[in-house]
Amino acid sequence: MRNTARWATTLALTATAVGGPLTGTALAVQPTPSTLYAPSALVLTVGHGDSAALATPERAVTLTCAPNASGTHPAATLACAQLRAVDGDFDALAVRSDIRCTKQYDPVVVTVDGVWRGQRVSYERTFGNECVRSSYGSGVFTF
Repeated sequence: MRNTARWATTLALTATAVGGPLTGTALAVQPTPSTLYAPSALVLTVGHGDSAALATPERAVTLTCAPNASGTHPAATLACAQLRAVDGDFDALAVRSDIRCTKQYDPVVVTVDGVWRGQRVSYERTFGNECVRSSYGSGVFTF
């Protein structure tokens, strides 16, 4: 008898929790999302070394691209426009052809962590030197 009462109580609470919001005035007070965009918020770091595991981050910036370009990135609007153009694919960022770099090897590693259009992003790339880093996605990696 005791188990029957417990099951009846559990079923009643479950029915109230599931069915309660579906009745009459409950539908009228359901919150609506204030925005309909997927978040895009990133943290970019740069440091000297062959990989992120061996390099100490020297600078870090934030970049938010939705709903508006913002953050501590010095060229947030340009960086967001470039990322939108390649649908967030950092490897597809265009290389500037007007920059000539030396072949001196002084590795610079860039990392990106965060969310792009609702999807988790984790990116790392090692460039030969500062000049080469600056030539890729002139707005994105220039900070």
